[in-house]
Amino acid sequence: MSGHRSVGRVQQETTAFFLCDIQEKMKSEIFQYASVVATAKKMIAAHQLLDIPLIVTEQAFGSTDSELDLTQAKINASKTKFSMYVPEVVKELKGIKTVVLFGIEAHVCILHTVMDLLENNYDVFLLVDGVSSTNASEIKHALNHVRSAGGFLTTSESVLFQLVGDVKHDKFKLISDLVKKTREATESNKLVSYGDL
Repeated sequence: MSGHRSVGRVQQETTAFFLCDIQEKMKSEIFQYASVVATAKKMIAAHQLLDIPLIVTEQAFGSTDSELDLTQAKINASKTKFSMYVPEVVKELKGIKTVVLFGIEAHVCILHTVMDLLENNYDVFLLVDGVSSTNASEIKHALNHVRSAGGFLTTSESVLFQLVGDVKHDKFKLISDLVKKTREATESNKLVSYGDL
């Protein structure tokens, strides 16, 4: 990593997607849980199209939501620590400089993961349309903490177009179609009131 401040570029060759603790047992507890799952589905589809490593963790609340296709995930690790930055995950990060993070809960496992990744010199992009908490009021405070610490707040659509970067990219059309197909779900997502950030 260079010593200067990152401008926030996401590059396909050095990026991993982190899916944090989206577990079915939390379905009735999480604010706008369906929106988190919708964004996760989009990012999983992109991981399959772009061959970006998908790192999955599960806290001690059961299995990841069955709606999410984890068949090509690089690892699906059980953990007791809040952070996803556990030894089983760290050993899968060779060559990775950037992490795109989504899941639950924003003020606990997501925030702890962001802090650990930043302290270990990764660039972190947190998807504001892909995180939530049991208490909706916790979300904006967690996001403000992430931004103050040096993480980037962004959206799934923005990240996906950064990853292809050029209409000549061989997967541009497929990513563009994915974005169009999922745009309505993203636009109706009320997880974040941007005026509060």
